[in-house]
Amino acid sequence: MDRLEKDLMRIEQALAEAARSVSAFTPGRIAAEKKAGGDPVTAADLAVDSVLKEMLLGPGEGWLSEETVDNPDRLDKERVWIVDPIDGTREFVEGIPEWCISVGLVVYGRPVAGGILNPAASQLFLGTAEGGVTLNGTSARVTEKTTLAGARVLASRSEIRKGLWKPLESAPFEIIPCGSIAYKLAQVAAGLADATISLAPKNEWDVAAGAALVAAGGGRTEIKNAPQRTFNRPNTLMDGFTACGQTLWNVLNPLL
Repeated sequence: MDRLEKDLMRIEQALAEAARSVSAFTPGRIAAEKKAGGDPVTAADLAVDSVLKEMLLGPGEGWLSEETVDNPDRLDKERVWIVDPIDGTREFVEGIPEWCISVGLVVYGRPVAGGILNPAASQLFLGTAEGGVTLNGTSARVTEKTTLAGARVLASRSEIRKGLWKPLESAPFEIIPCGSIAYKLAQVAAGLADATISLAPKNEWDVAAGAALVAAGGGRTEIKNAPQRTFNRPNTLMDGFTACGQTLWNVLNPLL
């Protein structure tokens, strides 16, 4: 068993334990507080963060999580875990089954392994750069869609509400509202949707695991205005993020 396979086992075990931790809380019936930037946080976010850190972080590795105070020591590490304990906290609070637990492993700035678990939908997405993607243990990959006609494109509910998708409403693809960006990326990686586009800024913890999964599934990801950007940066924010199959990229890219 090579190192990435062992890493993926660690991810799967950590996600299983995180699922047990989050099961103590009821989506739709949990109080939320607002962080300094206005985003919600719950006791479930913090509980899952603690579980993931305990199970994943090894000697000499770095850690970046939405719910952990950032330690700049991670910038000097070869291997860095980038996690979002609950991506889609708003959906979790509202009881919408479009939230997930997201774990990504970055090596020298490149996402190489990822695991995304949506407990509400009983979906576990796992993948590595070398081993491909599985959904609930079955091999999967991105779609081979070549045209925009009839393509299923996942879009942020909040971005739709803010009107950011208005310029794309006349495009020939179907715009499907969905919550968590990590969950959207996982669906693209496993061929459950053809593409996802984030028009608003995202943080590394939002997309690291999903980026690893899309690449493992044979797809393509692109960071808006910074296509060569690596992960584990001092500034974790990126302008936007797109993911789709390789064959769809050439027709989707001109619209962005």
